Amino acid sequence: MKAYKAELYLLLMTFIWGGTFLFTKIGLQLTSPALYVILRYTIALIICLIVFGKNLKGMSRHVILSGFVLGMFFSGGFLLQTIGLKFTTISKSAFITGVSVVLTPITYWIVERRKIGLWQITGVVIVFIGLWIFTNPDFKNINLGDALTLFSTILWALYITYMNVFTKGRTSFVETSQIVMMQFITALPVAVIYFLLFESAHTYLIINYNLLISLAFNGIIASFFLTVIHTSVQRYTTPVKAALIFSLEPIIASLLAFFFMKEIMTSIEMIGGTMLIIGILLSETGDYFLGRMLKKSFDSDAV
Repeated sequence: MKAYKAELYLLLMTFIWGGTFLFTKIGLQLTSPALYVILRYTIALIICLIVFGKNLKGMSRHVILSGFVLGMFFSGGFLLQTIGLKFTTISKSAFITGVSVVLTPITYWIVERRKIGLWQITGVVIVFIGLWIFTNPDFKNINLGDALTLFSTILWALYITYMNVFTKGRTSFVETSQIVMMQFITALPVAVIYFLLFESAHTYLIINYNLLISLAFNGIIASFFLTVIHTSVQRYTTPVKAALIFSLEPIIASLLAFFFMKEIMTSIEMIGGTMLIIGILLSETGDYFLGRMLKKSFDSDAV
């Protein structure tokens, strides 16, 4: 698969992820955070077993290890982000989660010792500034939710990086489906253990239409389908580019709010959103246009 096709799939994922903040916030009004995550993972795992269950047999050591490590990062990131969203605002959660665009190049360099291009670094800086302007987070009162979300962001950066480490150069969809299943097989017990230790005494559950819609979106679409897509395509690009694309999530969330809830973006938000897009475009096209300029300059000198 060409890199640009993989990045288009990641962009599609980001569009869907843009709706998860809203659906999660709705779900957390009706159930406690860890129980919500358990329900979400259970739905995703059941679908995995129905669709890919026949591939459970014959898992290699590499697949088991890959799925386990990714599942730990995946579960920790989701659990901490969900719990954090209970105590903080959507805008602060979106901004802090977007900080993974800065952390991913660092983890990528530490883990893989790969040099990061100048245009990608430039894009990361511009995207970070644009993300701050767009979300306009109020950090006058730092709370537990902000701290938990920040730690979840570290786990997301590791998740994106190790997704590349474990899937790069592997094209078997059977292996991909096995890694996806292992992620949920690992993630579900983590959420259950947290629930039993810290939440079971004060949990609550109100089953109604809103909760079912929230779980259907986050469990089936955002968890099952997107994990399959992510595990399948990120190998064809770099973790840094993937993180840059994922940074569009708050813009997409705002666009969805505009179309479905008639919320209007302010001029400041538009400036921040424009900077986000410029940063991503620079990362994607900077090397190409620089090469064209150098070639044109060389041809002119030759004449």
